[in-house]
Amino acid sequence: MKDKPSIMVISAHAADFIWRAGGAIALYSDRGYRVRVICLSYGERGESARLWKQPDMTLEKVKQVRRDEAGRAAEILGADITFLDTGDYPLRPTDALMDTLVEAYRESQPEIILTHALADPYNFDHPAAAEITLKSRVYAQARGYPADGNIIGAPPVFLFEPHQPEQCDFKVQVLLDITSVFDRKRKAMEVMAAQQHLIRYYVDLARRRGVQAKRNSGRVAAKEEVFAEAYQRVYPQVTTEFI
Repeated sequence: MKDKPSIMVISAHAADFIWRAGGAIALYSDRGYRVRVICLSYGERGESARLWKQPDMTLEKVKQVRRDEAGRAAEILGADITFLDTGDYPLRPTDALMDTLVEAYRESQPEIILTHALADPYNFDHPAAAEITLKSRVYAQARGYPADGNIIGAPPVFLFEPHQPEQCDFKVQVLLDITSVFDRKRKAMEVMAAQQHLIRYYVDLARRRGVQAKRNSGRVAAKEEVFAEAYQRVYPQVTTEFI
């Protein structure tokens, strides 16, 4: 039996989970959940331009920097992190990768799964990661799939917001209030030196989503500033009451 509930976050590259789901990770970590982040790649080819500008840079050096940064950020957020080093640009599914994820699901028995949006014409690794996440989730439910551990139930999947949501057919269906942990998300973002140009964007995005969260929660007149992250559901919510 699990000693605590768990969440699984599957990230295409080493920093994606921070920009897009860092608040959710910190929030649920504070609530006593085990949050497990799985980075399918380091983003060494497609998301490390600043590092490649440095003299005498090599692929292995880039991977190590990205691993160190993501590891420190995960620690700030309160998450366990696993690096699978599958390679990026392109990110390709393999039978071995599916087996690894199925076993991870069965070991963690997650109650919630977070991953990328299903479309992104600017970065094809992101929808590839989403597809891999959804397929391996279904395989982890199948009694006949040859992997260790008990099958999982039907954990809901939430897609985190892509960088350009309007171009990715992303629908805001959940606004998660991350105000209480936003300072930690900011600190985690600041660790990612290879992509410092994104920090201001994601601070501003959290502020804009926070304004929407206030309006949709009826707290428009509240004076405190709210920060939020946006998510889209894959599967219907099953409930006995609307609220």
